[in-house]
Amino acid sequence: MTMWTKARVGFGALAAGLATVMLATTAAAAPTPGAPGVGDPYYPGAGNGGYNVGHYDIRLTYQPKTDELSGQTTIKATATQDLSRFNLDFGLTVSAITVNDAAAEFATDPADPSELIVTPSSPVAKGQSLRVLVKYSGIPSTVVIEGRYTAWTRTATGGFAVSQPRVAEWWFPSSDHPSDKATFAVSAEVPDGTSALSNGVLAGKDDERPGWTRWNWKSKYPMATYLAFIALGEYEVHQSTWRGKPYITAYDESLKPEWLATAKEQIGTTPEVTDFLSDKFGPYPFEAIGGVAVNGIGYAIENQTRPAYGTSFWDLPEPGWVIAHEQAHQWFGDSVSVADWSHMWLNEGFATYAEWLWSEERGLGTADQLAQAFYEKYPADDPFWQVVVADPKKIFESAVYERGAMALHALRGEVGDRKFFEILRSWHKLKKGGNATTAEFIARAERVAGEQLDELFETWIYAKGKPATSPNGADVQVKGEPKSFDGMVKLHKHFVEHGHGQH
Repeated sequence: MTMWTKARVGFGALAAGLATVMLATTAAAAPTPGAPGVGDPYYPGAGNGGYNVGHYDIRLTYQPKTDELSGQTTIKATATQDLSRFNLDFGLTVSAITVNDAAAEFATDPADPSELIVTPSSPVAKGQSLRVLVKYSGIPSTVVIEGRYTAWTRTATGGFAVSQPRVAEWWFPSSDHPSDKATFAVSAEVPDGTSALSNGVLAGKDDERPGWTRWNWKSKYPMATYLAFIALGEYEVHQSTWRGKPYITAYDESLKPEWLATAKEQIGTTPEVTDFLSDKFGPYPFEAIGGVAVNGIGYAIENQTRPAYGTSFWDLPEPGWVIAHEQAHQWFGDSVSVADWSHMWLNEGFATYAEWLWSEERGLGTADQLAQAFYEKYPADDPFWQVVVADPKKIFESAVYERGAMALHALRGEVGDRKFFEILRSWHKLKKGGNATTAEFIARAERVAGEQLDELFETWIYAKGKPATSPNGADVQVKGEPKSFDGMVKLHKHFVEHGHGQH
């Protein structure tokens, strides 16, 4: 009797203990909302927490006469926490959402109209697949975020979405931050005679209903959301191949004749520039190349596989620098994307240095000459030297482009050409398809160089103030302004003033 009583008491204590553990476990595992941003230091609301996207399947219909866009996007993702709800970045009008084939509740955040809050019919467990289907419509050119800008440009024959750092909100729901890369399929139905241009490979066209044509695009390599684009309107489209890959260019037919001629000539150099950069940076990282000349913006942007070029460049004496710049981004910016926007120099400093390399190749000025010319351009008291390249606060600063390039040239001078280009090639090979930080690049440079480079990077990307010597070093004297310098200065002025559409 006594033994049974003790056993029963012991069992009761054990049961109570188990219940406590179970309650604690249950409490710990209670689903919670995903964060409304990924925590970017410059753009806190960009992207979303609680899941990672693997693929976007975007299916649209567009009416150029009214700028009406309708359709649906299917997002395939994986939950990274137990989710009670999650956010999408989006600005158009949503009519229905399902999560894993069950209807979900949704609402726009009153404090931020670009934040769409989705509540599934039941919580989503960590590690569970998410299939989110969003149906929507709207007039993108009327959508204004933060009360001051739209990334959708209305044209005489349609519209397009190209911008940085935010653009997806105007045409598809997403986690709009470069740290959440995914593959894409983009399908757009437009009236016959209208083109629908996007990234990757043109998988075909369908005539699903009289008077309309559906253009189907696929991108098999991971892509940041701001690099996905769509251009809809009357374009002159050219298709050929480069090294077995589709080479597709397009030109807005409303461009002034002189601009159209220059655009064709310059974008036509894309294969030659890509061959050259492949030799310097390693194999071209994507399945297609090309470019689109648009009408209605002044900037250019490195859309993956197919940059978009605005009209500001076609009046420049040397517009070809923009082709070298945007094609270099296919390696640095597109294939290797920033982990967050504070690392912008890993995009722009590298693309600017590609201009210097292309200038050397064309015999219009060496990198030594260009490094010296940009160093001398700014006096010691110029605000240019007060920008910390590794943390510029504003991503479209001249120093991000030009002092970033100077840093790379200083690195080249320190380690020599063989090791320098091995650093660039191995950096891309190591990080292709993913995201990167400045610290990771420095670690790679030091590993390949076989030496500590703290002082060099402190001088050129971390410290304020004009360095005592140019990127060429104290012992290298370079005379004469290179022929390419003035054109590059004007090019960078366009980048900084227009800021790829947003600041």
